[in-house]
Amino acid sequence: MAYFDAASTEPLHPAAKAAFLSTLDEGWADPARGYYDGRRARMLLDAARETVASVLGARSDEVSFTTSGTQAVQLGMLGVLAGRRRVGAHLVVGAVEHSCVLHTADAHAARSEQRGTVAEITRTGVDRTGRLDMSAFASALRSDTALACVQSANHEVGTVQPIAEVVTACQEAGVPLLVDAAQSVGRMSVPDGWSVLTASAHKWGGPAGVGLLVVRKGTRYASALPYDEREARRVPGFENVPAIVAAAVALGAVSTESADEDRRLSALVDRIRTRVRETVPDVEVVGDPLHRLPHIVTFSCLYVDGEALLTELDKAGFAVSSGSSCTSSTLTPSHVLEAMGVLSHGNIRVSLPRGTAEAEVDRFLALLPGLVARLRAVVAHTPASAPTATETGVIVDALGRRCPIPVIELAKRILDVEDGTLVTVLSDDEASALDIPAWCEMTGHEFIRTDPRPRGHAYVVRRRT
Repeated sequence: MAYFDAASTEPLHPAAKAAFLSTLDEGWADPARGYYDGRRARMLLDAARETVASVLGARSDEVSFTTSGTQAVQLGMLGVLAGRRRVGAHLVVGAVEHSCVLHTADAHAARSEQRGTVAEITRTGVDRTGRLDMSAFASALRSDTALACVQSANHEVGTVQPIAEVVTACQEAGVPLLVDAAQSVGRMSVPDGWSVLTASAHKWGGPAGVGLLVVRKGTRYASALPYDEREARRVPGFENVPAIVAAAVALGAVSTESADEDRRLSALVDRIRTRVRETVPDVEVVGDPLHRLPHIVTFSCLYVDGEALLTELDKAGFAVSSGSSCTSSTLTPSHVLEAMGVLSHGNIRVSLPRGTAEAEVDRFLALLPGLVARLRAVVAHTPASAPTATETGVIVDALGRRCPIPVIELAKRILDVEDGTLVTVLSDDEASALDIPAWCEMTGHEFIRTDPRPRGHAYVVRRRT
């Protein structure tokens, strides 16, 4: 199996495995105790903290270890919001942040409402590459803004955010900045100037179950949880010293190895971006082609069911992921792709782990066009309802049908009408709100409007030759 899902989790680094096994014997005791075994565990924990601080350019007493990147985000956001509650409750987040940021923002709003206050959440938009709209972001910062949250790089499309510009805007407004650096720590440096940084060890080759919460000195912070004396009173519970040591060893290793390997992976990603466009018709490669992580590439194939494509790639020996609603239990398209305004169905994210063989990438590129063509042939023969002609155009009834069928039916029927004719697609699939306008952007047809209906929506498109 060729594992191409490093953005979900990087395989465990060999140095991390060796460190974990050795620390099981040496660092099992309570590092808060004064006897020999406890002191030895404390020395290992302190050394790990020093290693992480050195890589991140932070002080060791600014670094706390959490049980995950998600917990680090939650504690970091809620801690700063609590520490600055006298300033205000306004929170600014990017529209393409990881779901843990958005869920914590919702929790902040709910908690504020319970206390009888209003916490306004501003989500700042991005362009079609997923890059933050800096003008909108800077304008969103106010005198009552308690915190701003921006990821260093996007987890779905790989776009690197302009953190240096974000830092400048936050400093000018006097607003602390939390940077979710889960995808970039261990791969590229994060510009300085942030107030809080979070990360997750399993993204850089450490073990799962270790996250980083780094709070700069001078940042107002009040734990949102009951008092606990461990980890600078920011993170409750007994430290998992073997896992923390393994995480630190992996981070130290990849920080010295990454430059050459990241250049190699970036060249492989460039090859994928180019070859997919050349060999697969009707495909949209998304994300910034230049300001991007070295190992992630995402593309969407028109007229293909995302779940079916994942299944076929799995059968062929490739582990990849997808942001398509077809592959989600919620039937909701990726909020990242939605914010970008790009196609969501038939979506594939390839994220290459360190050590990926060039031959496996070439095998993937050789197989992909045939798999896509075969799946398109299947859906092309799916029985469809006959279109209804009206005085103003044609109505296509796709109610009750999931992605990518509404778009496929639109593509079929629009060829049967004259230039300038309206084609209205009836659909109750939430993904259609994203995919039909994105299809128009790709094909040159004109998206007119969306009209609500008792069941679903009507999407009106004008044919343009």
